[in-house]
Amino acid sequence: MKSRWKLNPFFWIIIIFSALVLLVAAVGIGLYYYIFFIPEPEGLSEASWPQRFTDNFSLWMENDGGTPAIEEIGLDRLDRYGLWLQVLDESGREVFAHSKPDSYPESYPASELAALATGAFEDGYTVFVSSFEDSGETWNYLIGFPYAVGKYMLYYNGETVSRLSPVFRLVLVSAFAGAAALFLVYGFWIIRKMGKITRGIEDISQRDYMPLAEKGIFAGVYRALNKMDEEIRRSDRLKEETERARREWITNITHDLKTPLSPVRGYAELLADGQADRMPDGAAGGGTGGTVDGKMGDATAGPKDDLAERFAAEKRTVREYGAIILKNVDYAEKLINDLKLTYQLESGAFPFHPEEVRMVRFLRELVIDIANDPAYGDRDIEFESEGAEFTACIDRDLFRRAVGNLVVNALVHNPADTKVTVAVEKHERDGIRISVRDNGVGISEEEQAELFTRYYRGTNTREKPEGSGLGLAIAKQIIVLHGGDITVKSRVGEGTEFVIHLPAD
Repeated sequence: MKSRWKLNPFFWIIIIFSALVLLVAAVGIGLYYYIFFIPEPEGLSEASWPQRFTDNFSLWMENDGGTPAIEEIGLDRLDRYGLWLQVLDESGREVFAHSKPDSYPESYPASELAALATGAFEDGYTVFVSSFEDSGETWNYLIGFPYAVGKYMLYYNGETVSRLSPVFRLVLVSAFAGAAALFLVYGFWIIRKMGKITRGIEDISQRDYMPLAEKGIFAGVYRALNKMDEEIRRSDRLKEETERARREWITNITHDLKTPLSPVRGYAELLADGQADRMPDGAAGGGTGGTVDGKMGDATAGPKDDLAERFAAEKRTVREYGAIILKNVDYAEKLINDLKLTYQLESGAFPFHPEEVRMVRFLRELVIDIANDPAYGDRDIEFESEGAEFTACIDRDLFRRAVGNLVVNALVHNPADTKVTVAVEKHERDGIRISVRDNGVGISEEEQAELFTRYYRGTNTREKPEGSGLGLAIAKQIIVLHGGDITVKSRVGEGTEFVIHLPAD
């Protein structure tokens, strides 16, 4: 299993760069200690020990009857570190000395003593000066350190520095030159990579992108670009498919609306022109001319009888025209209502009023109503429910529309001898399951993939070619609105089953 925690390539760059900086700093510190190293007695660093040792040496001195005395521990410290000591009275004359080199005098004028306090490394020693006061008497003392150390701020081994100064300059110049070259190369490399990414983004916008190899420190960026290209291409395909479906639907709905409007217009023009009263009896209904109520007219009938028969025939013709017009207007209105409903459901503008409903009774009454419809009176429709009555929170009108669409769809798109069964059951864990199945002609896999697509009409529309293509799409929208889902299983020649799944609660 791959970890989801992955560092961005830029973080790797920062980590590597920081590691290099720390390594260079560590090497520099190591070189510094190696080059500037002097002993570090008393736990002090080379930057502070000589002056502090000199100032603190007075702790091991005492006034012995007007003569300065040095404790053994102080002398041991001097011998351990290879130092020498010279104690002077107030006139600058030597009153005590320990391991003092012969090159140093026994007395110092005030100016020379002051010069020693700030003097540099000389005759193999760097001399530090301090004073000791006890019982009203004061002595100055000198301590010589065998190191070429400075006396200001930071103490360093000046002799080594002067000797290695050219080497340091060369190392520093080389380091800066190497760093500059490294950053220059890195800058060009980054610019090249960023140019590649920029070109990739431009190619994506122009739909001319070629996937990049997902490797290197920019693998994450390339992966994101490849994914972006895939998503945009998928969106383009979806847009094209939606546009194609929209164009097809406009063509279909235009044709479907013209179908009812054409006879409406035709019969309305006949009525408006007064041609209905001149039509022979039976012309509108498909009968033969000169008949009245299916019987041959009596040639010997008088003028009054002819007028009455003619008047009755005209009334029948007007009623037939009106029935045809009403039928087609109803169909056009249904198309418009389907279109309005699907967009209301999609936008959430349709009023949704769920309530507690006894589902078994509700579905049984729905099946009975469809079976009692004269259009389906001779069809085989059954209802099954093995469990006890239960309730569910649904919108009666919407849910009736959804299930009714499925049942009617199964009736009109299958032969007359097809059996349609509506079944319902409830499981505490799996929820409510409503099945609408038939043993009809079945649906191909290609059509199953498009069944719930808006405006789609399958190839098996012989029984009802005037469908709007919105019935199943509306059914699914209603089921989803109730928090459920709808699936279809079908095999050609064996039948189809639509299953509605609703949550148990």
